Amino acid sequence: MGTSIINDEKTTPSTTSPPDSNEVDNLEALGYTAELKRNRSLFTLLFQSLAIAAIPYGEGGPLISAIYGGGQLSIFVGWIVVLVLDECVALSLSELASRYPTSAGPYYWSFQVAKRHKTILSFITGWVWLIGNWTITLSVNFGFASLISATIAIYHPNFVASSWQLTLIFYAICLITFVICTFGNRFLPMVDTICAAWTAVSILIILIALSVSAKEGRHSASYSLGNYDTSFAGWGGFTFFIGLLPAAYTFSAIGMISSMAEEVSNPSVKVPKAMALCVPVGGTAGLFFIIPICVTMPPLADVIGAPSAQAIPYIFHMVMGSPGGGLGLTFLVLGITMFCSISITVAASRCTWAFARDQALPGSKIFSIVNKSLNVPVNALVLVTIVQMLLGLINLGSSSAFTAFVSVGVMALAISYAIPISLSLLWNKRQEVSQARWNCGHVVGTTVNVVALVWITFEVVLFSMPTALPVTEVTMNYASVVLVGFMAIAAIWYGIYARKVYKGPPSSDGFSNDQNTTNIPATSPAPAPASTPKLKPIFTPAPPKPKP
Repeated sequence: MGTSIINDEKTTPSTTSPPDSNEVDNLEALGYTAELKRNRSLFTLLFQSLAIAAIPYGEGGPLISAIYGGGQLSIFVGWIVVLVLDECVALSLSELASRYPTSAGPYYWSFQVAKRHKTILSFITGWVWLIGNWTITLSVNFGFASLISATIAIYHPNFVASSWQLTLIFYAICLITFVICTFGNRFLPMVDTICAAWTAVSILIILIALSVSAKEGRHSASYSLGNYDTSFAGWGGFTFFIGLLPAAYTFSAIGMISSMAEEVSNPSVKVPKAMALCVPVGGTAGLFFIIPICVTMPPLADVIGAPSAQAIPYIFHMVMGSPGGGLGLTFLVLGITMFCSISITVAASRCTWAFARDQALPGSKIFSIVNKSLNVPVNALVLVTIVQMLLGLINLGSSSAFTAFVSVGVMALAISYAIPISLSLLWNKRQEVSQARWNCGHVVGTTVNVVALVWITFEVVLFSMPTALPVTEVTMNYASVVLVGFMAIAAIWYGIYARKVYKGPPSSDGFSNDQNTTNIPATSPAPAPASTPKLKPIFTPAPPKPKP
């Protein structure tokens, strides 16, 4: 690779210090002005990506899907399969993030690697990326509300939260997260570090507690890792793939960390490293979480009937044999989910701010403003919160709202990853990413690109399907409808106004693999900075031959 995945961490910039002059020059060479402080390091980026993955919540929140998908075999084998596939996605995105390290992320990458139709391709990518950020954040906060409701049921088994009660809990979570992300920005790198420690300790405690207690008994190794019951979903031989949903959901937001590129020093190396390390680190930790659950799992038919369709509180309660024991373990997962809510909301707000900065959103002038005293794009954060709260109203009319939110988020993020990866591989022939400071090389890079695109294609189909058959109006997966609706709004906006003002992000030749500088072609629409840095071109043309 152009740069090894692991090397020693250098000095971490102060949380209050202004950006280094080299970083400012580099960002200006990519076409933007530095507005955010670079207060994050490689490790805090990695911790934030792990906080977004939130292993116990990411796998545990939609665990019911894996039960429908056959049980232990789908949970265990599905986890390993998805780790391999999603690492291919992570490596593919890492190369692009290294070449073009800005908060704009996938839509900026699509613009740079496309040969033709750059503007419309970046607009489509940007809107799908934005929808994915909004809805995956919504799925975390709504899932958090469902988890709280299921936790109450540990002590009050007859309690079933009504749709409006669940919506109010969800609203409270959105508002609390908004306040923390707005006024606690300077402490968020520390919060991500605390989250990493909390998650590690929680997984260890859950591992020991379930293994020691096991009130529902301990299954044999063959049953714990190989039990496969196809009777719940009605999908026949396809049932196993339904069980992949929780694992795929856990690592679906791996690319969101790219939105933090303008808040870390040396982003062309640290951002791709954080992306590439998240899946193996999180995946290994996840095995210590799912194996004890598989070994001590109560009867699958009972788990499917868990309150609020949240399996984790029910499993903990049954396996521990007491409400207190179940509550204690569930509290650990609730803490992890709170950290996840904060981290993913921050990333979504940066994505929104970056897209508005390039005039792609209605009200771009408003949502591209950064509050100088708080060092936060507050207006973008407000928009993220309002969109979540409005979409949360879907819950009042459908009991499968959580499934829809999860599915839309995963599908939209996956599509936004696929567009720049496919453009880079098929259209650009990997010419740009091969020059990135952090790259996989031709053979490995091409392989992971192909695997990533095949997996994403299948993933989009998988998440558009209902979990179980037969399908009713209430249990239908409306993810495709929501996604198409969003894209219709984007198309109308583009036709009415955006096509007149959105010209794509600034052009740039990106970060090269032999220097920490960038190039700007003469045709770049980006405004020139006041003092243009001296930049060494990646390719130096030969001098003209003298005339005879």
